[in-house]
Amino acid sequence: MSANENTIHKFYTAFANADAEKMCECYHPNVEFSDPAFGILKGKEVCQMWEMLIERSKGNIKIDFSQVKANEHLGSAFWIAKYNFSKTNREVVNTIASKFHFQDGLIIKHTDDFDIWKWAKQALGLKGLLMGWTGFMQNNIQKQARMALNKYSERKKI
Repeated sequence: MSANENTIHKFYTAFANADAEKMCECYHPNVEFSDPAFGILKGKEVCQMWEMLIERSKGNIKIDFSQVKANEHLGSAFWIAKYNFSKTNREVVNTIASKFHFQDGLIIKHTDDFDIWKWAKQALGLKGLLMGWTGFMQNNIQKQARMALNKYSERKKI
């Protein structure tokens, strides 16, 4: 297994163990993250997002990962998150494909891709089913996720 494959394994093992600190050890200080729910996050925002998601799950998140591949510069993995969405308490099973770029042995860019409509149907119910495919709803999901992260970050500064 390559060093970068080890980094991906460390990241998802830490996630499965609800250890945001260990997850963040895998990131370069200038990391850029993106996904359909949060959009683009940079630097400390990325770790704060994982901390928030783990905290909100209250230990009720299950992470399974597979198909880890990496070379000197690029990597990928496939993972499934099972949890209850905090706002609605609805069960979500989210299937995610991740891509990584590495610099200095750490993740400098992390992109998660998943079907936001499928996520919205599970997390939001009928509203997500009817509207989750629209740009309006997807923008609203991102706006709400960013607002939650901003509130969390502000609270953590205290």
